[in-house]
Order: sequence, then C-alpha cells, then structure tokens
Amino acid sequence: MDLVINIVEQLINGLRTGSIYALIALGYTMVYGIAKMINFAHGDIIMVGAYSLYVFYGILGLPAAVAVILSIIVCAVLGVVIEKVAYKPLRNAQPLAVLITAIGVSFLLQNLALLIFKATPIPFGSIIRVPSVQIAGIHISGITIVTLVVTTISMILLTLFINKTKAGRAMRAVSEDKGAAELMGISVNGTISLTFAIGSALAAVAGLLFICQYESLQPTLGALPGIKAFVAAVLGGIGSVPGAMLGGIVLGIIESLSKAYISTQLSDAIVFGVLVVVLLVKPSGLLGKIRIEKV
Repeated sequence: MDLVINIVEQLINGLRTGSIYALIALGYTMVYGIAKMINFAHGDIIMVGAYSLYVFYGILGLPAAVAVILSIIVCAVLGVVIEKVAYKPLRNAQPLAVLITAIGVSFLLQNLALLIFKATPIPFGSIIRVPSVQIAGIHISGITIVTLVVTTISMILLTLFINKTKAGRAMRAVSEDKGAAELMGISVNGTISLTFAIGSALAAVAGLLFICQYESLQPTLGALPGIKAFVAAVLGGIGSVPGAMLGGIVLGIIESLSKAYISTQLSDAIVFGVLVVVLLVKPSGLLGKIRIEKV
C-alpha cells in the first residue's frame, strides 16, 4: 500500500513538473509552427519573468496578483522586442545564423541579469499560500494544486484562442502558407509578433510557478528548464500544440519516476534517452505529422 501511495505521489509530482515544461514547450512549438524558427532564448524568458516578479513583489511590494500580471506583460513585450530586433531580419536566413543569434540573445539576457542582480542566488519565498491536502493517504502540496489548475486553464484558453478567434485562425493560416495568408489580407508580421508575445507570456507563467517551487533566483535558472521544454516539444512533435502539452507531461513523469526509483544523477540521461528512442521509432514525435514537400 505504501508503495502504491508513493508511486501516485511521484506521478503527481511528475504532472506538476511536466505541466511547467508543457507551458514552456508551447512557446517553442508555436514559434516553430508559425515562423519556422527555434527560439533558443525562450528559456531565458523564464528567468526574466522570475526576476520581474521579484522586483514587483519582493522589492516594490506590489500585491501578488498585480506583480504576476505585470511580470507576464514584461515577458510578452520582451518576446515581441526579441522577435522584431533579432529574428525578423533572419526569417529567410540559414538555420545556423538563426541559431547563433538565438544563443547570442540568450547570453545577453543572462549577462544583463548577472550585471543587475549578481551571481549569488537570491532566496525568494513562494507567493502561493494554498494549503496542502491529503486524499487517501496521498499528500498533494498547495503548489502542485495551483500549478495543475493554472496550467490546465492556460492550455484550455490557448486551445480556444487558436481554434475560435480571428487571430488564432490567422496563426493557423500563416503556419500553413505565409504567402497565401498574406494574399488573404492577413498581417504575417503582426501574427508572428503575437505568437512570440503569447509564447513569452506562457513562459512567464511557467517561470513564476517554477520559482514558487524552488524558491531561488539566479541568472541561469531558465537554462535547464528551457532545454527540457525543447526536448518536450520535440518529443510531442515540434509544431504541434497538443504534442507540446503531451510531451511536457510525459517528460515530467519520466523525470519524476527516474529520480525516485532509479537515480537522481541519471534522470536527465534517461529523459534524453527516451527522446532518442521515440525519434528513432517516430521521427516526427508522438503527435507530429510528417509533411511531404513538393519541389
């Protein structure tokens, strides 16, 4: 019985971590699906969101809800700025040029945070005050409850936005064919900027949930979650929104079970190993589609 309870708790922990990965992975997959670019600076948006919350809530003393909203706005605006300044000139460039630019933007954000806040980790207590619950002997922390609720709502709203709104239909049209979308009167530039804004806002939400869980700030805090979220996006099928959600959840559960029952040191290797196996069996990812291009 104790073993069953422990396994269930690890699965819940995996869902919590996987939900955060899924939120970040949505940014990767939306940008790739529409702009056909990989924004490797996306992980550092998490860091910017975390430090923004620290400034608004911890230093300026604003109410938690206001601080959260302002942090999300900061990251959304930053996403648009990065797209306009760094990525827009490179839309037709070679992938290597885009990769080098993304790495440069990533290092820029990390070093700016290093200059402003220094390298010493800053302790930052969770703003989530939801009490833990116990169901049939299974302990569920308040942070886990809030994380699962927030990520579920975010994913439902994103799905409705993409499928039911004019802007969402524009995103799907640009994803299919930029040229045809432009001929239909859709602003490709505006749609891509909106995509970066939404992806960065979701990364900000993930960053806020992440620091509420680990309660520590440092300039590199977004690096590893960003890499794992990219793995989740590829695992689910890069360019597929449901795939990013599924990939994040699967990744979180594998990581949690690996740490609990195999080895903490080997958990990352196991995660990447599963990715390799999945791509060998299904190169397009779990929910990705193989597109045949006519030349």
